[in-house]
Amino acid sequence: MSVAGTPQSELSDDDLLNAARAAFDPVLPARVAVAVSGGGDSMALLQVFAQLAKSGDLALEAVTVDHRLRPEAASEIALVARTCADLDVSHSVLNWEGWDGAGNLMAAARDARYRLIADWAVASGVDAIVFGHTADDVAENFLIRLARKAGPDGLSKMDARFDRFGVTWARPFLDYSRSELRFYLQRHGIVWAEDPTNEDDSFDRARARKALSILSDLGVTVDAINSVSGAMRSARVALDHYAQIEARRYIVQEAGDLVLRLGLTGPLPAEIKRRLWRAAIPWINGADYPPRQSALFDIVASLQSDGSATMGGCLITRKADDWRITREYSAVRDLVCKTTELWDGRWAIDGPHDDALVVSALGDGIHQCAEWREVGLPRTSLIATPAIWDGDELIAAPLAGLRNGWSAQIVADFHQHAFAH
Repeated sequence: MSVAGTPQSELSDDDLLNAARAAFDPVLPARVAVAVSGGGDSMALLQVFAQLAKSGDLALEAVTVDHRLRPEAASEIALVARTCADLDVSHSVLNWEGWDGAGNLMAAARDARYRLIADWAVASGVDAIVFGHTADDVAENFLIRLARKAGPDGLSKMDARFDRFGVTWARPFLDYSRSELRFYLQRHGIVWAEDPTNEDDSFDRARARKALSILSDLGVTVDAINSVSGAMRSARVALDHYAQIEARRYIVQEAGDLVLRLGLTGPLPAEIKRRLWRAAIPWINGADYPPRQSALFDIVASLQSDGSATMGGCLITRKADDWRITREYSAVRDLVCKTTELWDGRWAIDGPHDDALVVSALGDGIHQCAEWREVGLPRTSLIATPAIWDGDELIAAPLAGLRNGWSAQIVADFHQHAFAH
């Protein structure tokens, strides 16, 4: 545990309070939760938002995710619990038990943290979550992604506010350094915990921190990297802006499919084409992140002539200069839900609902749809569309011409939602 020292920063309490308010400008949410690990950044965030709560600006809660990966976690959670009790802030602990040992541990833990907190927030009626990320985190991410040869997206500064999983997330302290927040804690005699993995060279972030201390002699400081990362973010926003304009010219939404009329060369810059692809695939498969650039290149290379390929639960077919992306049937054939629920995360069904009926993929039921050829969609697209079933009996297949009083609509139009961050 770390605690008091001599304050060394002119950063005032009002500076941090104003940053907290500005994170949700113009109106603070009614209920906010602080994601608190016990580290200095999140403990400072907790204290600042507790001051806002005391002034009546909002209702505050705290949430901690226990990844159950380190023995120190128990004492850190206990520290957070004691601090929350002293501040009269409700504190919840969420346990992660989902890692199977495969893949990147830190990435898996991060993704699980977002999902667990979002599910908890929605169930608890919390409007927004705040994280204690700082300018140091921006700089470390930049170096890590630079090593991975990232482009403007990967090197751009974290979003200060964004929506994901039905919840608003904010990072009020991105313009402040880690040391400034610790000076704030020292000034108020507040205890925090130091994560030992911060010094463990087996983690990219620990190595990035050490690299920053060396690079600073060359002028490559946290402030300098934040400036570049901010410029990259501006470039990303501009590229997305023009990609969205070109999407309306070159991408046609047909029911649940997208048709990219791009060709292999065409008039568009390669980066804009890449962004169209990166927007199209997640819109079809509902993935949280777009496919890797190398995977996209492999698909394009494999479809030099007419043919088809699969990627992330999508079927991609090429005919002349048209590239059609549709849901792959094998990715949805086992999906079943009530007719009142979203199917495949993107289809809303309407009709004479009944508890005995379910929604699942049309599949071989297409043989019972005499007019499917007249709707203008390929067979490979239609078999992956939602159909209404009563046991093994096909009741309706709205996209395949068998309506029987039912309809199916995509809940998020591609052109309105694909480039939203």
